[in-house]
Amino acid sequence: MIISAMMADQPPPLEATPLLNEVSLLPHMVNGDSTQQPLYLQVILVQVNPGETFTIRTEDGQIQCIQGPAHVPMVSPNGSVPPIFVPPGYMSQVVEENGVRKVLVLPHSADYHQAMHPQLSHIAHYIHHHPALLPHPAHPVYSPVPGTGEMPQFMHQPPPHPPHIYQEQEPRSHGRSSFIQREERAMKVPDPVRKRLKDRQITGHNNNKLNSPPSSPHKAQLAANAHIQNGYSKGQHLPGGPIKLKQAAKSRGSPPADNEAGDGETEPKKLQDFNVSVTKPAVSALEARSACLSWGVGMGTANQESPASLLPGPLVYEVAVSNGGKNGNFKQVYTGEAASCSLTDLRPATDYHVRVSATCPPLEGSICELVSFTTQSCEPDTPAAPRLTNRSRTWLNLQWKAASDNGSKINGFLLEWDEGKQGPFKECYSGYFKQYKLTKLTPSTKYAFRLAAKNDMGMSGFSETVVFYTSGSVPPTPLPPRLVQSGITWLSLEWSPPNDNSSDETLTYCLEMEEEGSGYGFKPKHNGEELTCTLKNLRRNTSYKFRVFAFNSEGRSNPSNVVQYATSPDRPGPPCKLSVKGKIHAHNVKVTWDAPKDNGGAEVSKYFLEISETSNGNRWDVIYSGSSKEHVCDHLKPGTVYRLRLYCANAVGSSQVSDILTVQTAVVPPGPCHPPRLAGKARPRDLSLQWAYPPSDGGTSVTSYTVEMAKSDQEDRGPVYQGPELECTVSNLLPGQTYSFWIKAANKAGCGPFSEKSEFCTAPGPPERCKMPLLSCKSANCILANWEAPMCNGSEITEYRLEWGRMEGCMQIVYTGSCPSYEIKGLTAATTYYCRVQAVNTAGAGLFGDTAVVTTPASVPAAVTSLHVLDGDLLETPLPSPSECLAIAWKEPCCNGSDITGYNIEYGEKQQLTVDCVTSCILENLIPDRAYRIRIQAINSLGAGPFSQSIKAKTKPPPPNPPHLECVVFSPQSLKLKWGDGSSKALATETSQFNLQMEDKLSRFFTIYNGPCHTYKVQRLNESTTYNFRIQAYNDAGEGPFSDVYSFATTKSPPSALKAPKVQQIEDNLCEVTWETLPPMRGDSIVYILQLTNGRETDQVYKGPETSFSFANFQTNCEYRFRVCAGRQFQDATGLQEVYGPYSPSTTFSSQRQELILQCANATTEATKTKRKPLTDEQFAILLLVIFAVVAFLFAVVIQYFVIK
Repeated sequence: MIISAMMADQPPPLEATPLLNEVSLLPHMVNGDSTQQPLYLQVILVQVNPGETFTIRTEDGQIQCIQGPAHVPMVSPNGSVPPIFVPPGYMSQVVEENGVRKVLVLPHSADYHQAMHPQLSHIAHYIHHHPALLPHPAHPVYSPVPGTGEMPQFMHQPPPHPPHIYQEQEPRSHGRSSFIQREERAMKVPDPVRKRLKDRQITGHNNNKLNSPPSSPHKAQLAANAHIQNGYSKGQHLPGGPIKLKQAAKSRGSPPADNEAGDGETEPKKLQDFNVSVTKPAVSALEARSACLSWGVGMGTANQESPASLLPGPLVYEVAVSNGGKNGNFKQVYTGEAASCSLTDLRPATDYHVRVSATCPPLEGSICELVSFTTQSCEPDTPAAPRLTNRSRTWLNLQWKAASDNGSKINGFLLEWDEGKQGPFKECYSGYFKQYKLTKLTPSTKYAFRLAAKNDMGMSGFSETVVFYTSGSVPPTPLPPRLVQSGITWLSLEWSPPNDNSSDETLTYCLEMEEEGSGYGFKPKHNGEELTCTLKNLRRNTSYKFRVFAFNSEGRSNPSNVVQYATSPDRPGPPCKLSVKGKIHAHNVKVTWDAPKDNGGAEVSKYFLEISETSNGNRWDVIYSGSSKEHVCDHLKPGTVYRLRLYCANAVGSSQVSDILTVQTAVVPPGPCHPPRLAGKARPRDLSLQWAYPPSDGGTSVTSYTVEMAKSDQEDRGPVYQGPELECTVSNLLPGQTYSFWIKAANKAGCGPFSEKSEFCTAPGPPERCKMPLLSCKSANCILANWEAPMCNGSEITEYRLEWGRMEGCMQIVYTGSCPSYEIKGLTAATTYYCRVQAVNTAGAGLFGDTAVVTTPASVPAAVTSLHVLDGDLLETPLPSPSECLAIAWKEPCCNGSDITGYNIEYGEKQQLTVDCVTSCILENLIPDRAYRIRIQAINSLGAGPFSQSIKAKTKPPPPNPPHLECVVFSPQSLKLKWGDGSSKALATETSQFNLQMEDKLSRFFTIYNGPCHTYKVQRLNESTTYNFRIQAYNDAGEGPFSDVYSFATTKSPPSALKAPKVQQIEDNLCEVTWETLPPMRGDSIVYILQLTNGRETDQVYKGPETSFSFANFQTNCEYRFRVCAGRQFQDATGLQEVYGPYSPSTTFSSQRQELILQCANATTEATKTKRKPLTDEQFAILLLVIFAVVAFLFAVVIQYFVIK
């Protein structure tokens, strides 16, 4: 048995246990009598272990036994620990841990160990005392207090709330039966959970109880909340947050995790498998707009351990609230691990349903519990401010609306006012009406009002204060506005209220402004109660006129006097067009500028010119200040870059600086350079020189250098190089000669003096370049070349090399030797040749001389090549007669120095034709279908050249004549034409083709057929219309002439076939035959022919325009067949003509007596229905197509499986 004690200023709230269902509340606790409540209490928690019995004596002297396991909270009125009587074999021991004193009742024997029990997580608001445990004057009595677990440390709760308890009775069994029920719930725990509980109980008996720390506080919370319902209220909850408990360390005597994991049993995957339940939430601190909610979680097992030791993670609670019933929409208001929360922003006198759900994140599923409560009624909401419905000079009529009554009917309103004195508010009306009229008021006076509503619960807060005025007179004329401050684009004005204004009503002012010179008059710029106004976006340095009006509820006053104020001028803009005037000198420069485009509304008084050297960075110095618009900047450095800028000033201030003007002063020529020196070794033809930058560059960089050279002191020297580089190569020198060099530098200012002289000598080299050789033609095939020996440059010439060729860039050496001449033979006449000579000595080969050009004499042209016959189809212009003409072409031969003037063409039996200088020709007037031998020769001024090789060419046969055209078949919409001999032998042997043309409405012929056939059917023609045709034959020889025009006419269209006629028997020997009517065809009348067939005899019984015929005198019991056809009558040149269409299907008529006709009518009708109709052409074609598709599919299947595979 463990007894825990804790001190508190007020009795801490404890949770209810089954023991409290048998006792009632303390009278002074329920009635809120604070005089009987001790100021210093101590809570004693008695923990009864299983197998033990706790005995207490009640007020009437009876003994009450409480069997374990149980937790009995008790209250000590004077704070002392009661005497504990222990049975034999036990001893008591007081232990203090973390400020909590515990009295342990332990057996003397160490074989009996008791398990620790969970701590108390949180306690309910109200302490429920047993009436038999009230304190007595003589000795202290400790009353049992419901709850379980150990008391938390330093627990301070506010005084208990006034008792407003909602009853909810729930019958429940107590005592030993409760323990039995817990054992029964423990039997329902799954096997894995029961085994873990059993192992922990055994472990607890095998270890020392004093050395084992208490269980997890979360388990104590679940165990304590398992009995939160006490039957006296719907729920109770701490007004503050959840109580924090000290976490207990894990027991050292607990079995290792390997033993638990080695059982081989599957852990529960759902939260419901742990038999965890949420106790019904307790509602406490219930007010009109707030409430506190608390709950707990219990285990359905006999083990006293907390569910936190069995669950894989902490429980997460979700609280949802609904004011629409259990089936209404729930709104989530809380989520967390604490077992309590505060509900705020509730509506007074409203039914709420609260649902508490618990989940364990590693597990699936959730457990929930529902509780309902009703908030308290309270005073009404603050009403809206009253409004003015009417007024006069001496009365005001006010009206208002009722606010929400919050569960209690509003029984009156309170209207207060300040009596127009702007002092404290006083009551002017109290009643249940919603309007009130105040009379005997002062005109033009301000009155303030506020309103409050009241019901049985109290009075609401006052509404917003509203101000109303009684009627009066318009305000007097105000004073004119005054200028407070002026700016460039704004003016700040102020004015005063009218001096003789007797009304307390707030005035509204209207400020009007007129711009000078605008012509628009005064316009309002401000309207309000303020006495100041700042007008913006005005024009600078401009005068404006102002006046002000005063307004009240009665109207507008007269305007004030007009005043005039002006805006301030602005700073000027930067000066423009800063430029140089005149020539820039080395030591001075003259600059000029223009006035700024914008002077800011005031005259510019002074200009400031600043200068800065590039080397000084951003340093600017003022070199001029004055009113002039030009200035001479002197004392400048030559060749230096200066930056100039300008700004101006007026009475307001200075402007921005202008654009920067960059000026560079004139430079002076550079100083003398050092003498040039030789770069590398001397060569025979050139010398490489180099030099250094001059010591003085004259204020700017050197732009070029000039090198002069002289062969001796007596000769004039001349420039050999001019450029910016510090080295150069002097070429075209003579080997073994001495040369003198001078150098000078130049910049923008000019050239400096020459340097001192430097002398260098060239090395020996190859011979000089030979001159152009002299060429003389001995004949058309031989030329003699002569040349002169060049300078040897200090070494004798050993040989000459002569190059010869037809192209200047592609020559070959044809001679090498020491002789200065050579004869070239085997040349081509009228051909141009190129040659040049090169000299060689021991120092090397010299350069080739100039190239000489020579042309051999001209001669007769060469023979023509590539003579061939042209195909007529490839010519741009067709031949006039392919059977009598031949087109030939050739390539122009070599003219051998003389232009070709013409060609001689020889063909046939020495027939000759002379043509001009062309490369193609057409031979005309030839015999058709004959072979010719053709050759050609070219002619120039020197004579005719040789003939070319002969070619053979044959003329084409003549084109065919047009055949005879005739029409073999005439029809209303087509004509079948035939021409020539259409036999099969003729088509096989004949190569001619035909072009058949027809004339259109515009008398133009167009081709309707082109091919080798001898017949053609012209379709889509009009009936009884004449058409014109012509035909032409053509073959390889060409197109023949067109035939004469043939005219053929289409026939008249016969009428279409009629439907079968209808036969109707009228009498025994009389029947009527009728048929359909056809309209006239293009004005031609229609006639009908009716035929009668009786057996094999066919007779025409009627011909005429009628569509019915009466047939009589026929035999009885005979079968007759009638058919009809339509005919077309028309007049032509030969007379009246008739064209008949096809006959209609036959109609069978059986002559019977009248009385037998009706009997056979039905049989005849059914026989007609059963008669099978023949297939139409379209149906027959579709049937053939389906049969062909099926056969093709079968063939494809056979080929796929038997051939391919």
